[in-house]
Amino acid sequence: MRAVVLVSTVLTWAIVLSAPAHADPRVTASEVYVVDLTSGTVPYAKHENRRVPVASLTKVMTAYVVRRQAKLDDLVTITAADVNHAHSSGATHAGLRAGERLTVRQLLYALLLPSAADASNALARAYGPGKRRFVARMNAAARALHLDDTRFVNADGLPAAGQYSTARDQLELTRVVLKDRVLAQIARTRVAWASGHTWTNTNKLLGTTPGVIGLKTGFTRAAGYCLAFAARRDGRTYLGVILGDTGDLRRFTTARNLLSWAERVSDRR
Repeated sequence: MRAVVLVSTVLTWAIVLSAPAHADPRVTASEVYVVDLTSGTVPYAKHENRRVPVASLTKVMTAYVVRRQAKLDDLVTITAADVNHAHSSGATHAGLRAGERLTVRQLLYALLLPSAADASNALARAYGPGKRRFVARMNAAARALHLDDTRFVNADGLPAAGQYSTARDQLELTRVVLKDRVLAQIARTRVAWASGHTWTNTNKLLGTTPGVIGLKTGFTRAAGYCLAFAARRDGRTYLGVILGDTGDLRRFTTARNLLSWAERVSDRR
């Protein structure tokens, strides 16, 4: 009997010792891509090349195109159409009022912090000029950046046939956008005030998760809960994109799990 117990104990320890030191991260999203920019490695990937809607992550490209077209001090007059666009579609908005004038810088804060569809409509209208031309600029920028699995139909990510991207493409866009000092500053801002407006960043990682420096949330029923995030920890920079997660708070939990996993993978190299 003692021999049996001894053999059983030895087998148990053999199983423990042969098991991986760390289990895979808990990930509830459908598509994920995480990159350690410092080493150029990919700590985690899941269906990263699958074409899916990305909701308001679309506004990251909107910001990128605006920065190439506009001066930060340019003034844009908000129209009733801009306000109605957000309200009629049930989209998030910045509380903009018809007739008020805001700078491009202010509208970029409205675009990226509360993910405002009234701001995206105003910027697309002004810097297409016209929304159709602006979307053409977005697609031209995607081709120039070699985002071959990305196609835009509008400037805000509201549901539209034929609009899609991938976690891999969105991560590359995140990498490019964070090189822009202005957009990088906006992306890591938690609260902004402008012309009587107060805008709070929808990215709940900011201020709650060490090292996080951005970037953008998104949600539609078709896309699920999306998040592009970036963090600097212990001299390393991590970028990640989460698409199709199952809950608002869950996407942030997924992101934290992925960051911890990426750190452990980096430490083992």
